[in-house]
Amino acid sequence: MPMDSVHTVKSYEQELDRLRAMMARMGGIVESQVAQAVAAVTERDEAAAQAAPAQDPQVDALERDVEALSIRLLALRSPMAGDLREIVAALKITGDLERIGDYAASIARRSTRFDLADSQVSLSGLRSMGRLVQENLRRAIDALTQQDAERATEVWQSDRAVDEYYTSMFRALVTYMMEDPRNIGPCTHLLFIAKNFERIGDHATNIAERVYYAVMGENLPAMRPRGGSASSAESLDPR
Repeated sequence: MPMDSVHTVKSYEQELDRLRAMMARMGGIVESQVAQAVAAVTERDEAAAQAAPAQDPQVDALERDVEALSIRLLALRSPMAGDLREIVAALKITGDLERIGDYAASIARRSTRFDLADSQVSLSGLRSMGRLVQENLRRAIDALTQQDAERATEVWQSDRAVDEYYTSMFRALVTYMMEDPRNIGPCTHLLFIAKNFERIGDHATNIAERVYYAVMGENLPAMRPRGGSASSAESLDPR
């Protein structure tokens, strides 16, 4: 192989490694934001409530860097097969990670706007839902960094449980509001928080689907496993 070709191949591999490192860093920050959002809501952790939004600029900057490098690789390197799938997946996954970070920041901010001290509202369901979403995101990021199609499939299959938690939370919170008007304010915030957790779960599943395609060269089934749904909950828009 000519020396120029050796240098070109080495440079290309270095750029791919750089892309992977940026994706891993972005995933790690977003995972931290979600953990802080869970703590802010379920443990009334004020420091966590401030930390999650504070990390947003880092996530946004990494998204721009990943997009710029991905476009450079597509334009100058003419990647093929697995490399092409990985780069295209990275472009899409950064969007999912950025949205997850936004939802986590929104949850953290909203956690400071209500007080449950005088209500009978239980946070046990929301705590369980948050932990499940956090675990699914962790596994999705592990699948991304390790290019693990099996782990990606596990995350995809877990989306049903997140949906079921959300439906259960929606029904419980509406019941609290019907039983005591004093619960309406805090329960409304908790409904939006639950919806944000559900959306984080959806984006984690998106990441899993993209990882699976990048690794295997084929898509998971178009129809995701779905849990029960509360039709009235679908009209909520937490953004």
